Amino acid sequence: MAKKSWLSMVIKNLVRDRYLYLMILPGITFFSIFSYGPMYGLLLSFKDFKFNLGIWGSPWVGMDNFQKMFDDSDFWNAFNNTIIISLGKLLFGFPFPILLAILLNELRKKYFMRFMQSVLYLPYFLSWVILAGVLLNLFSTTNGTLPKMFEAWFGIDMPQIMGNADYFRPLVFISQIWKTMGWDTIIYLAAIAGISPSLHEAAVIDGANRFQRIIHITLPSLGFLIGVLFVLNVGGVMNAGFDQIFNLYDPGVYNVGDILDTYIYRVGIASININIEYGVVVGLIKSVLNLLLLVAANSALKMFRKDSIF
Repeated sequence: MAKKSWLSMVIKNLVRDRYLYLMILPGITFFSIFSYGPMYGLLLSFKDFKFNLGIWGSPWVGMDNFQKMFDDSDFWNAFNNTIIISLGKLLFGFPFPILLAILLNELRKKYFMRFMQSVLYLPYFLSWVILAGVLLNLFSTTNGTLPKMFEAWFGIDMPQIMGNADYFRPLVFISQIWKTMGWDTIIYLAAIAGISPSLHEAAVIDGANRFQRIIHITLPSLGFLIGVLFVLNVGGVMNAGFDQIFNLYDPGVYNVGDILDTYIYRVGIASININIEYGVVVGLIKSVLNLLLLVAANSALKMFRKDSIF
């Protein structure tokens, strides 16, 4: 009887909130097909994949693929590059949208603020294929704009930037900031707009200048949002940006620029001997590490702020 009562209650709730469930149905369908469905392919981590046998029919090899990965020096090079590049993006790129949002909010001329927003948002809507072409046209020593300007105006030769291992990581950091900082300011500007004006009015009465109001009102009000976005960024540390790296690097910078995603592409798909199961193993390790980092960052946020994402 209790079971029937519980089932009838579930059906009643489904009927009552049917329009809400219909609204979330596309999202559930999307994640079911593209996120949960492909998890079946993780079986390849423990198999010697044969195209004619399929995933389930291929022979089991246990942990051999994992052992092969851990013994591969190229994997460890890509692993180290992923950590360095991701942490560099987090260290140099994460504060920029916060600073930019505060500066835009302090502009007195609103039409100038909207103009600057449009200019700063523009790179985000361009693909890395286009931006890589722009960077190549700027820095190429053969026909690039900047080397020609340096030679014509100052009589000096500009060093090779593109394809140079010494400049590759700074180029990645700067281009990432250029592309994303304008778009990332949107959420911070929305949060700043939600701050009660009475707080600023009271601070002005107490004699606080604009800088003091930013330090003691704006930044503390953004504290939780900054913490949440920081946790989400830490949870994606092992994703160093395939599109960007793939379009900017070449064999000359593999030693400093090859990350796990590009390594998976080269070894698992683009090589002559297609090794899909090896790419699945690296992808599985990457996902597990991202999960652990997300949980650790969320626990740290909970420790310092007494609130967290979950």
